[in-house]
Amino acid sequence: MRAVLSPVALARPPRSARSPLSARSPRLALPGSASFARARVGTRGGSRAAPLSSPARASSSSRASSKAAATATNPLGRLFGGLFGGGGGGDAERARLKAALLDALDGLERGVSASEAQRDAVDAAAKALEARNPNRACLRSPAARALLSGEWELLYTTSASILGATRPWPFRPLGPIFQTIDVDRLRARNRETFPFFNAVDADLTPSSASAVDVQFVTFYVFGFIEVTAPASARGALDVTYLDEELRVSRGDRGNLFVLRMADDAKRLPRKGDV
Repeated sequence: MRAVLSPVALARPPRSARSPLSARSPRLALPGSASFARARVGTRGGSRAAPLSSPARASSSSRASSKAAATATNPLGRLFGGLFGGGGGGDAERARLKAALLDALDGLERGVSASEAQRDAVDAAAKALEARNPNRACLRSPAARALLSGEWELLYTTSASILGATRPWPFRPLGPIFQTIDVDRLRARNRETFPFFNAVDADLTPSSASAVDVQFVTFYVFGFIEVTAPASARGALDVTYLDEELRVSRGDRGNLFVLRMADDAKRLPRKGDV
């Protein structure tokens, strides 16, 4: 997608339509923190710790099979990736780069407390991982599409509007921020949790093998007051790294988003769907 969907922001909506908050989570290993994310990457599932075999979710082995199938669709990438830094590279190197990115996020409160030097360090770590993306055409490969669908938790963004970085911390989202993508239906939802529960639904239009144009449809103020989004509420999202646990995306205003898979079974049906 062109330079997210974010947790939460597919792209930034107009100033008048933006939700009023973001998070200042403690620096302990709590949901939303990078240290918590490091502990959870490799132990996939929802907001509560649960066995990987939990029937409420697709199994990790199933997701790993999807990942393997997605990578298998690009044999030339596998062959030359190690030489030229593309096509995915080795699993061990990707694991090292993922760990480096999560380390760079530690203590940044989703980005709200990041200094310019820390933002630069995160961006460099993200670019290194993006160069090893095993699923570059995530909208065209059925296996990669399966990896993309689900509910993702926002770990980091440079979007001040999503973080509410210019507002006092009580007026930022204090709980986790999520973004759900339903590739089959070409829909997305960004939602905040405690204390305001703002959300927005969007329709997606593929613009490349990895990018979508985003048209916001409905805003939900406090989670239940519906406001129809204006036609000008648009954006774009490019998925620049994707595996079964972690996603990196770039928005059309240059913002960076790092997200962790929280619930790979989550989809976005609407009233009137057949």
